[in-house]
Amino acid sequence: MYLTKEKKQEVFENHGRVKAKTDTGSAESQIALFSFRIAHLTEHLKNNKKDHSTRLGLLKLVGKRRRLLDYLYKKDIERYRAIIAELKLRK
Repeated sequence: MYLTKEKKQEVFENHGRVKAKTDTGSAESQIALFSFRIAHLTEHLKNNKKDHSTRLGLLKLVGKRRRLLDYLYKKDIERYRAIIAELKLRK
């Protein structure tokens, strides 16, 4: 499996607000997890071009991440800028 429990905890530690394994609900940690999954699915789709169910799942994840980023943009612009810079995302 590409996303083990340890890998998830590492993502939450590196990108969460509290920098703890237990910070799984903050927008930053969720955006980081979605970004990791999006990168993995993108690589999968490069090799499997006809996998349409995975493509649909990828588009749903991108939409979820976009909505979370929009929420952060409205709620706290500094947190938004920090996560954009940290994950090297672009609008």
